[in-house]
Amino acid sequence: MSSSLPGLPTLDRCAVMGVVNVTPDSFSDGGMWLDPAKAVAHGLDLTARGADLVDVGGESTRPGAQRVTEEEELRRVIPVVRELAAAGVTVSVDTMRAAVAEQAVAAGARLVNDVSGGLADPAMAEVVAATGAPFVVMHWRGQSADMDSLAVYGDVVADVVAELTDRMTALLAAGVKEEQLILDPGLGFAKTSEHNWALLGRLDALTALGRPVLVAASRKRFLGTLLANPETGELRPARQRDDATAAVSVLSARAGAWAVRVHDVAGTADAVRVVAAWQRAAQRG
Repeated sequence: MSSSLPGLPTLDRCAVMGVVNVTPDSFSDGGMWLDPAKAVAHGLDLTARGADLVDVGGESTRPGAQRVTEEEELRRVIPVVRELAAAGVTVSVDTMRAAVAEQAVAAGARLVNDVSGGLADPAMAEVVAATGAPFVVMHWRGQSADMDSLAVYGDVVADVVAELTDRMTALLAAGVKEEQLILDPGLGFAKTSEHNWALLGRLDALTALGRPVLVAASRKRFLGTLLANPETGELRPARQRDDATAAVSVLSARAGAWAVRVHDVAGTADAVRVVAAWQRAAQRG
């Protein structure tokens, strides 16, 4: 799905967002890119491998994760954002804090990716409205430390659509423009494996809201569960879920996603280009 968002390049295919976790405790690559120089190098490598955007985050949001201080998050994130932006990379900042978002945009970030959809920090809407940057509104019910207990739904698709609609309404009332908004179903956040699959199977319910949709399934636990060892039940390790992630990327692109957020860029970058070529050929008939 090609969508025009302020400050971002317009593509004729699903975009690929690469992940740079500047953290010691992220679930699949914690500590690998904690050093700023290594994080910048990784961001440049992701771009070379086909990432259209690079999402820089300084706080793990894996299930059970504890929050870091604002000062520590700023220390981790801002130098990396600044260096990547200076190198011409289209940078997204992954943060729930308004101050981090504001400083990251000032340092060159062009998109704010907030897993709380603006709920964690009441000042986020004002900052996003002032910057004019595109804003990812993820479906969220609470902090990582206790989100698993919040995975209770009547109809997960209807409930997520309704709660995201409420968030859009609140953000628009706070001065954020509709053209800034991107929606994310929040796979793995207060969701069971069954909830995640239900949402992926009904992405049309999200795209029907009329805003670009970001799918962030990369290496997540529900893929590890799907691919678990049939004899022992042991989950497939996170770094061995990239082929499954690429499959989700294909199906998400086919279903109209604006972008997919992934750790291993190369396979997904190839995959979304195949989908686009296939769709063009089908349209030509």
